[in-house]
Amino acid sequence: QVQLVESGGGLVQPGGSLRLSCEASGFTLDYYAIGWFRQAPGKEREGVTCISSSDVITYYADSLKGRFTIARDNAKNTAFLQMNSLKPEDTAVYYCAADFGTLCPSITTMLESKYWGQGTQVTVSS
Repeated sequence: QVQLVESGGGLVQPGGSLRLSCEASGFTLDYYAIGWFRQAPGKEREGVTCISSSDVITYYADSLKGRFTIARDNAKNTAFLQMNSLKPEDTAVYYCAADFGTLCPSITTMLESKYWGQGTQVTVSS
């Protein structure tokens, strides 16, 4: 079964940190760019960041650079999103997606990918 499964979400206080995981099964992530997206209630899904199959990182949202970091571990077939200094406005469902190819695609292309996880809820609140 081909799927992506996110984990690591939860409730955290402002200023706290979380690390999200995106584990692939049924296919290998080695040849895929992996992106993280998020969707807050009542808002459109927005791109966060992406890591290419050659470990080149693209930030879809420059405002998150410095607080959010993406990484991948091909041996574990898993990608990660480290989130620091979390703010209430970071509250959202976080999704990972995979797109075959060397480079990180545009947000539009990634949104059209057939490989998406089910999402993990991140709530930042005191």
